[in-house]
Amino acid sequence: MRKVTRDSVEMFLRNALCFSLFFILLLPVSSWAHGFAGQRFFPTTFQVDDPFISDEFSILINHMKGPDAKTTEIDIDYSKRLLPNFGLEFHEAYLHQKASDGSSANGWDNLGIGAKWQFLTNAPHELILSVGMDFDIGGTGAHQIAESFSIISPAFFFGKGFGDLPESVQYLRPFAITGMVGPNFPTRSGNNSIDPDTGKTIVERNPTTLTWAFSLQYSLIYLQSFVKDIGLGNPFKRMILVTEFPMETCMSAECKGQITGTINPGIVWAGKFMELGIAAQIPVNSRSGSSVGVLGLLHLFIDDLFPKSLGGPIFQ
Repeated sequence: MRKVTRDSVEMFLRNALCFSLFFILLLPVSSWAHGFAGQRFFPTTFQVDDPFISDEFSILINHMKGPDAKTTEIDIDYSKRLLPNFGLEFHEAYLHQKASDGSSANGWDNLGIGAKWQFLTNAPHELILSVGMDFDIGGTGAHQIAESFSIISPAFFFGKGFGDLPESVQYLRPFAITGMVGPNFPTRSGNNSIDPDTGKTIVERNPTTLTWAFSLQYSLIYLQSFVKDIGLGNPFKRMILVTEFPMETCMSAECKGQITGTINPGIVWAGKFMELGIAAQIPVNSRSGSSVGVLGLLHLFIDDLFPKSLGGPIFQ
C-alpha cells in the first residue's frame, strides 16, 4: 500500500509540474536577449550554473564511475523568466547506477525548483551578478535513487568577461570567468536504520556542504568578432573553450573540510538557436570518482527559437 501511495504522489507532482510549465508557456511574452553583458556572450556550461536567468532548456548526459558505483545520469533543466531579470528554474534527473557487486538501480531523482534574480548587468565591464535559491524536494524521486529529505541551497552567481582589458593584451580579452558559491542545508540531520546483524540503530548523518564552482572560458567567437579575425572557419569560429571546476566542501563535524569535485575541460559550440558541448570529467580525488567520465550537453535558446511566443519574460 505504501508503494502505491508513493507512486501516486510522484505521478501527481510530475503531472502538476508539466501542467504548470504548459500553462506558463501559453502566456503571451516578448523577446529578451539571453546570457549577454555588452559584447560578451556567456554560454551555458556543463555543471557550473549560469550567472544569468533566461528562457532555456537543457539536457546534460553525465557518465562516470564513482567510488561505489558506475552512474549514467540524464539531467533535464528548464528555466522561465517571469520578469526580465527574475525567473524560475526546474530540474530533474534520471539515473542508472550499477554497483561494484553487480546490483543496479534506476529511477528519477528528486524534483528541484529554484528562483534566480539577475540584479546587475554591467555592459562596459561585461559583468553579471545574480542571487538565487534552489529547493530539492525530498521524497519526490524513486526511493532507491533519491533522498527522502529536502535540500535548500541559496547561492551567489557571477560572470565576468575580460573584454575591458587594454589593447596591449588583446589576446587575453576573449577570456571570461563564471562561478557560484553557496551552502546546501539538508532538512534532516540524519537517517536512522537498523543493523541486521546486531539489531542496533545506525545513524547516517546528512552533512551541510558548501558548493563553490567556477568555469574559465576562452571564446573564439569573441576573438573573431571583437579582437582580431584570424581566419577561423566553421565550426571553429563558433566555439568556446571551457574548463570547469565544480567543487563541494563538507561543513559538518563528521567530515569537515573534505572536498569532492571534478575538473571538466571541454568545448562548447554556440549557434543562434542552440548549444552543443562535450567535456571530460576528471575526479580531483578518490572520494570524487575512480576514472575519467564524460559530459554531453544539448542546450536550446527558447528566447531565440520563439521570440514572440514562448521565449521572453511574462511580465515586463
